[in-house]
Order: sequence, then structure tokens, then C-alpha cells
Amino acid sequence: MARVSLSLCLLTFLCMFACSTSEEDYIWGGQKQGKTWCVAQVSAPNDKLQRFLDECCSQLDCGPIKPGGPCYEPNTYRNHGSYALDLWFRVRGECRSDIGTPAVTDPSWGPCKYP
Repeated sequence: MARVSLSLCLLTFLCMFACSTSEEDYIWGGQKQGKTWCVAQVSAPNDKLQRFLDECCSQLDCGPIKPGGPCYEPNTYRNHGSYALDLWFRVRGECRSDIGTPAVTDPSWGPCKYP
């Protein structure tokens, strides 16, 4: 009887662990979060966003924020910076804390789908 109870307890623990873990979970500030995006801080200066855009788009595909791309409009530093910050976050695993901030609401809109 003790073996059955121990086995049942172990099985329950494993099921709970498996159900609570997914690849959509991230650690942010030491706490586990659901799906997270990285977007430009409202206070991020345009010159810093431009430097980041230059760096990011020289290494990663920024096609969606180029003219004619689904995320080009509105053509603002904050909009393009947010897309690039999230792209960088997806590929490099880093949300640049000097200009980026975590978001738990999907910033995608209309034809513009964030990575």
C-alpha cells in the first residue's frame, strides 16, 4: 500500500510539473511570466533607438519595419524600435534595459505581427 501511495504521489508531482512548464514561459526580474515581449520604453530617446535599429538591423532581418513591410507604419522610432527590440529578444534572449521594457500584452496590431 505504501508503494502505491508513493507512486501516486510521484506521478501527481510529475504531472503538475509538466503542466506548469512550457516554452512560452520566461523569467523576468526573478519571477516566471507567461509570454513576454520586449518593447521600446516611452522615455527612450530617438537617438538611442536609432543606434539600436542600426545595430539590430545589420545583424537580423528587419524587413517588416522597412518601407512596404507590414510593420512600417506608423513610421516612428518607437514603433520600429519596439519591433526590433522584440526581434532581438526572441533571437538573442535579451531585452535591452536601457531602451526596452517587458510587456505582457501582445503589441501586434492589424497586419503587423510581432515575432
